[in-house]
Amino acid sequence: MSQTRARVAVLSAGSWGTAAAKILADAGSDVIVHARRSEVADGINTRHRNPAYFPDVELPASLTATTDPAAALEGADYVVLSIPAQTLRANLAAWAPHIGPDAVIVSLMKGIETDTGLRASQVIAQVTGVSAERIAVLSGPNLAREIMAGQPAAATIACPDEEAARRFQQACHTSYFRPYTSTDVVGCELGGAVKNVIALAVGIAAGMGLGDNATAVLITRGLAETTRLAVRMGAHPATLAGLSGMGDLVATCSSPLSRNRTFGTYLGQGMTVAEATAATRQTTEGVKSATAILDLAHVHGVEMPITEVMAALLQEKISLDEAAAALMQRPPKPER
Repeated sequence: MSQTRARVAVLSAGSWGTAAAKILADAGSDVIVHARRSEVADGINTRHRNPAYFPDVELPASLTATTDPAAALEGADYVVLSIPAQTLRANLAAWAPHIGPDAVIVSLMKGIETDTGLRASQVIAQVTGVSAERIAVLSGPNLAREIMAGQPAAATIACPDEEAARRFQQACHTSYFRPYTSTDVVGCELGGAVKNVIALAVGIAAGMGLGDNATAVLITRGLAETTRLAVRMGAHPATLAGLSGMGDLVATCSSPLSRNRTFGTYLGQGMTVAEATAATRQTTEGVKSATAILDLAHVHGVEMPITEVMAALLQEKISLDEAAAALMQRPPKPER
């Protein structure tokens, strides 16, 4: 596999997929993006811009697009997946026959499959039959708009095969994007998935005007429950203190660019789940994954009070006021 001029397929052309494609092209790879809509593919190919998400940002000339997934996947050294977690299984079933025998599959997804409780890397292995050593995940504080502007960011690339992680690290290392490597796939994926649920809670607190102390409490205790679950499932606790844990959590909970925080803010301002969904307009993984994460917590005997309250609120089993009260009225206990 070439380390100097890799061929990368990015599926698909959403905001984070486009940002990842730009990183890879800037790092020296030939990148082809799969876009579902012909106008998006045409915009990337003819004007070097993604008209649906970043019409104001010029893309590298080495980044092209197609509406044909087979064409995107042909000869790809790396297959980068950036689609909603709940659509991964169906899409991958159609794409899998076109993935080369030596390609490394990289997941950018931060969600848990609702019907199975599987992480994205597990779904990829199950659907494609690809060994775990050829499946990597990339996760960290990566707000797409900032990356498209060339602002500094970093992430963790986790893969059981350290050499595969290092190769992809080289393929996406730029002056503004610094990737680190890890073998802790479980920790990276759970950090990325659970932080979306915590960001919903932080957004609700912001929408209700509860103040910065409440935000700090939710971030801190959210990290604690994320770490409990991840460690119980085999992750290393240091991973959750790193970029794919604390780093991603802080960025997602703090930035108005975060769709999960924004969704929560809408809820905190009194919108229903349906109204917040319509206002957000993009996939909000925390909404889709909250119940699946809570189910994992139950299976592994882990207490996750913030996730539990958020799942109940999103299912409209409790009101906004009841959710806030439930979090504050928990019995006092030692901090762990």
